[in-house]
Amino acid sequence: MTEERSAKITLGGDEYELILTTKATKEIASHYGGLENLGDKLLKSENFELALDEIIWLITLLANQSIKIHNLKNKIDKKEELTTEYVELLTSPLELAEYKSAITEAMFKGTARNIESEIETKNKAGE
Repeated sequence: MTEERSAKITLGGDEYELILTTKATKEIASHYGGLENLGDKLLKSENFELALDEIIWLITLLANQSIKIHNLKNKIDKKEELTTEYVELLTSPLELAEYKSAITEAMFKGTARNIESEIETKNKAGE
C-alpha cells in the first residue's frame, strides 16, 4: 500500500496497515450513521467495554482493507482476514489506546484532500 493512505500497527508480531478505503467508509457510515458520528461514538461510549469493542471493530475493519487489497491483487498467495476475536486476543487495553492514534492517522490520510494550484500562463496571442 502507499504510505500516504495508511498507518501501521503490529498485532501478534505481524505488521498490518490500516487503510480507509471507500468500502470501509461505507461500512463505517452504516455502523455509525456517518463518518461525522464516529468521533462522538468513540468519545462518548457508555462504558469501557463498549469503547474497547468500537476500537477493536475499527482496527479489524481498517486492517482487513489492506488484506482484501492484497488478496485482490494476489489470487494465489491469499492472506486470511482478521477477526475481532483475533484482535482481542492479541492486544492489551494499553495497545488499543496506542492504536487509537493509528486509526486517527489512517482516517485522516484517507480523507485528506491535496489541493494544488495551477500556475496561470499567458498564451502568446493574449499578451
